[in-house]
Amino acid sequence: MKNSLLVLALLFVSSFGFSQKTAAKVETVVIATSAECDECKERIEGALNYTKGVKFAELDVPSRKLTVKFKNDVISLAEIKKQVSLLGYNADEVLADPTAFEKLPACCKPNGMEKH
Repeated sequence: MKNSLLVLALLFVSSFGFSQKTAAKVETVVIATSAECDECKERIEGALNYTKGVKFAELDVPSRKLTVKFKNDVISLAEIKKQVSLLGYNADEVLADPTAFEKLPACCKPNGMEKH
């Protein structure tokens, strides 16, 4: 009987240890963007704050810096930058998608210009 209880206890402990997942690491990054105005802020924050894995996104318009807090086991920094690019904005070294950039209102383009 003692042996049976010991075996059950060992099985319980070992299965508990294997079933636990490692906690997701939450990272915070600051990304330089080409955003120009409050409309850009709404567009970028609106898209990122509803993206799976993103905990928080906030754009400081005067500095054009986008702060993003995200779970790196759900979404990568490269994926976040790509998403910003697909909205029509540069994200660090990732240039804005040309098609998306052309669709931005004039106020969202550098100096209100129409060309990238």
